[in-house]
Amino acid sequence: MPAPLTSATDPTTPAGATERGLVSASAALAHRILVIEDEPDIANLLALHLRQQYHHVQVTHDGQAGFELACQQDWSLIVLDLHLPGKDGLEICRDLRGRGHTVPVLMLTSRSSEMDRVLGLEMGADDYLLKPFSVIELMARIKAILRRVQTERAGREPTAPVDELVSQSHRLVLNLRQHRISKAGKVLDLTGKEFDLLSYFMQHPEDAFSRAHLLNRIWGQGQEGYEHTVNTHINRLRAKIEDDPTRPRIIVTVWGVGYRLG
Repeated sequence: MPAPLTSATDPTTPAGATERGLVSASAALAHRILVIEDEPDIANLLALHLRQQYHHVQVTHDGQAGFELACQQDWSLIVLDLHLPGKDGLEICRDLRGRGHTVPVLMLTSRSSEMDRVLGLEMGADDYLLKPFSVIELMARIKAILRRVQTERAGREPTAPVDELVSQSHRLVLNLRQHRISKAGKVLDLTGKEFDLLSYFMQHPEDAFSRAHLLNRIWGQGQEGYEHTVNTHINRLRAKIEDDPTRPRIIVTVWGVGYRLG
C-alpha cells in the first residue's frame, strides 16, 4: 500500500473574502468532481478535502461503476486511479475519449516509470500525479486544470457564435458543439484528443505549431518532455483523416518546426 497522503490547509485561501473572492468561491462550488479510487483511506481523504471547496463530489471504488457514472453524468473533472477493480484507469480513460467525452482527467498512479505516465497521457489523461502525494499539490493541480478549461471556454466565447469549422479543400466539416467531424459527408470516429488536435489546427489554418506548443495547448501545462505523445496522436489522426497517411495533405509536417494544416 502506498505511503499515506500528507494533508495541509490550502495556503492560497484568503482570510477575508472580497467580492471577487465570493465570485470565485461560487464558481468553485458549481464544479462537479468524480473520484474513482479503490483505496478507502485515500478516497475518503480526497473526498474530505474536495468537499471543502466543491459542492458536488462523488466517490466510487470500482472501475466499471466509475466508468458508468462518468458516462451518465456531466463532470467538471475526474480524479482517476490507475489500478482499479472491474476496469482499470487506462481502460476508463481510453473508452471515455473513444466515446467523445472531453471531461478533464487527473490520473493517480503508484507507478513511477516513464512508460506508464506516457500511456496515461496517450489514453487521454490531462495530468497525472504520482503516489504518495500531498493534498496541497493535488488541489493545486485540480485548480490549474479547471482554470485552464474555464480560460479556454472564456477565450472562445467572444468569437464563438461559430459552432462549425469548414475546410473546403479537405472536405472537412467539424462541429464543435456536437463534437462531430465528417469528411466528404462521412462521419469520422476520433478520440477526444484527436478531435482537439484537429479542431485546433482548423481554428488556426495559417499557423505552424511546435510539438511543445501542441502538448501545452492540448494536454495542458506540466507535460514537458513528452513531445513524442504529440507524434503518436498526429500519426493516429492522419490514419483516420488522410486519403494516404504515408503522404499527408491535411496535417503536414513543417521540418524543424512541427505541424500545420495543409
